[in-house]
Amino acid sequence: MSGDGVTYLELSEDSGSAHKFYEVIVAGTQVTIRYGRIGEPGQTKVSSFASEEKARAAAAKKVGEKVRKGYAQAVMGARAARAVTRRVMVSQRSTAKSAPVLWRFDSGAAAFGIFVDERRCWVGNENGDVFTLTPSGEVTGRFRLPDAVKCIVADDFWIYAGCDDGRVYDLSGKVPRAAYDIAADVDIYWLDIHDGTLGVSDRQGGLTVIDHEEESLWSRRSTGDSGWMVRIDDSGVYHGTSTGVTAYDLADGNKRWHVRTRGDVLFGWQESDAVYAGTSANQVRMVAKDGQAERDYQCDAAVFSCATSPDGRYVFAGDNCSSVYCFDDTGRRLWKLGTGCGSAYSMQYHDEKLYLVTTSGVLACLDVSEAAIRDAEQGVLPQTVSIKAPEISAVIPSATVEFTSEAGDGIVVECVQEAGTLRVHVVSAGYQPSWNVQFPREIREAGARYVVDAVAESGRGGFYRVRGDIRRLR
Repeated sequence: MSGDGVTYLELSEDSGSAHKFYEVIVAGTQVTIRYGRIGEPGQTKVSSFASEEKARAAAAKKVGEKVRKGYAQAVMGARAARAVTRRVMVSQRSTAKSAPVLWRFDSGAAAFGIFVDERRCWVGNENGDVFTLTPSGEVTGRFRLPDAVKCIVADDFWIYAGCDDGRVYDLSGKVPRAAYDIAADVDIYWLDIHDGTLGVSDRQGGLTVIDHEEESLWSRRSTGDSGWMVRIDDSGVYHGTSTGVTAYDLADGNKRWHVRTRGDVLFGWQESDAVYAGTSANQVRMVAKDGQAERDYQCDAAVFSCATSPDGRYVFAGDNCSSVYCFDDTGRRLWKLGTGCGSAYSMQYHDEKLYLVTTSGVLACLDVSEAAIRDAEQGVLPQTVSIKAPEISAVIPSATVEFTSEAGDGIVVECVQEAGTLRVHVVSAGYQPSWNVQFPREIREAGARYVVDAVAESGRGGFYRVRGDIRRLR
């Protein structure tokens, strides 16, 4: 520790993945830790100790941990923040007939993030706002994240939002929690999560795969750049860049196959046996997950996004001229209609509805049933309901937890120090006590016990995942 009680450290690699700071301040029995991306305010955590000696010892331990990870003392402000790239994509007006839009919600800024299930629709925009709506369009909630939302993905029960601050937030509980801390200089273009394993594509064409403890499994640099598409399942990781689609083994990152595309790969979709890549060459390219079969779905302009129906019967695409297409599984175009609300950056099909988030920041619900499309092609359209964001308070991410004196029906977990790393294990009866628990790193404190609503075994086994809210036991 420095003489004035303040230690300021940085970890920054010109060609690497780190650009972070870590500051420790000791004032009497209180230790304040501030950390984050260089050039930004970061997150702050304050702890109190029984004596000044214990406070200084705890601070020295924290500093020592960071130094061993490569952090070094630095002068605050000497290094500038690294710029974050915003994807700027030109959208034009469609000349096609109008699609049957049931409702549209203006989120307030261009939106990339979308996820839809039976209960809720999620939309995240470049203001950092994430709204939840019912399938009928009623706004039910709002989160405010620290930076622009790049995408929203689901992994079983859990909903995650990738953010321009280099973090991935878990939105499954009442309060957003930072679930993964990605390298601060990685411009997230897209991410996908499967059974707790995170895959991140970036602007430079890089692919990073991270496990449930935020530890990097492997990373690869493709021969192309502008990697937008990344999809993961048990069979592998599928990455799309300016040169095509590449498949890697999930466990070790070994390259399995590469299929070239005529244009840059933008958004990507996956089904159980195939991946679908929207490209700048006016096509959706379908590639079987064994790399052996391919099929093209031809559009009239660059394809921003694509999706399929779960049975594979329909393939949808959105181009940069605010049009939406539908094809059958053979590649035959069935229809093309205009959205009337901008080009679809992302889309998802659910229950004969196609949900779009667009360049104008609109979340739109289209009726794509056969009857509705026949009517639209004849100029007969439903009355579109326009939904405005209500004046509701936004819930922001937090690194604090509520205290409780009783576990009740909850599951008790404990944070312990193992080989210099904080791990979490279940102490309630009936669980594997040696298995790690995926748990927000920001709120881990050695020796502390927490009550969680539930824990679920990962699909492949070997660790647990927290579900619901977290409280700390007194």
